[in-house]
Amino acid sequence: MKVCIILGTRPEIIKMTPVIRECEKNKLNYYVLHTGQHYDYKMDKIFFEELSLKPRMTNLNIGSGSHAEVTGKMLIGIEKNLIEEKPDFVFVEGDTNSVLAGALAASKLNIKIGHVESGLRSYDKRMPEEYNRIVVDHISDYLFAPTKKEEEILLKEGISKETIFVTGNTIVDSVYQTIEIARKESKILEKLNIKPQQYFLVTAHRQENVDNKKYLSGIIEALNRISEKYNFPIIFPLHPRTKDRIKKFKLEEKVSEIKNLKITNPLGFLDLLMLEENAKLILTDSGGIQEEACTLKIPCVVMRKTSDRPESIEIGAAILAWCDPQKIMDSIEIMLKKPKDWENSFGDGKASEKIINTIKKGLC
Repeated sequence: MKVCIILGTRPEIIKMTPVIRECEKNKLNYYVLHTGQHYDYKMDKIFFEELSLKPRMTNLNIGSGSHAEVTGKMLIGIEKNLIEEKPDFVFVEGDTNSVLAGALAASKLNIKIGHVESGLRSYDKRMPEEYNRIVVDHISDYLFAPTKKEEEILLKEGISKETIFVTGNTIVDSVYQTIEIARKESKILEKLNIKPQQYFLVTAHRQENVDNKKYLSGIIEALNRISEKYNFPIIFPLHPRTKDRIKKFKLEEKVSEIKNLKITNPLGFLDLLMLEENAKLILTDSGGIQEEACTLKIPCVVMRKTSDRPESIEIGAAILAWCDPQKIMDSIEIMLKKPKDWENSFGDGKASEKIINTIKKGLC
């Protein structure tokens, strides 16, 4: 059996790392096909280095462009590679354009598809990712759902129960496998001159937030209010997209006026894990960081209108605030008072083992 793992972004690298390690553990014939959707060193290559990954890999180096342009280039490049390599099985993870292109190309060539992290829904059609994940779920042969909730969603959409496997989320595997390394190697707290439990961590990158001046301004205003009320450092690793939109909307001055705001370049996984583990609270519009915060038992305020990770909200690990400054402030106060006694709803850290065992039974 020959396996192709298609990925293209930072979250996909992090979440597929345990699957790659499980392939190596089981001595499977596999390779990685990287679309190049994320191509900046700090958003891509650094993760392979930090996680000690050295798979056989082909990089299509697609780069940036419109959704149609990027997805079209990926389809062409992926199809050509799959015809040459002739894999029996293709893995895709999540909801990016790389995932959509990979699944479409494989389906046209009658190659079996495994969708890791299937069944997530935000029911927010402003998100381009929502369309990607729906299409990919309906053309995949193996749907690896993180929890029972996603399995129920897939069943309601008419997908056969025989194709759905509840495994947990591979992000838990990745956090468990990496946290000790991060504790030993990361010096990010010393570098930023901050102390555990005495800072807030914030990330923002989603298109529906940062591409809208009103919503991005709301996030910036919230950070200003947080700084004034709590007088804590606010650590803000700045995503390239967010940096570009701050400049485009002429919001640099407002950002510069926020006291205690420490903006950094995008961070590697080790440094980010350490910042997450030691934060007083996390504010984010990232689904992955929402999962990581839940796993690390750090309270989280989700700056989105809806969440495709409702489990963490239902168990009290996170709260929805969208981009409304007052809602964000109220949510912070609520979360800081909550005990950190929730059970991690995203799995036991053995998702990748369950995934590989499933395809071995089905294909070998």
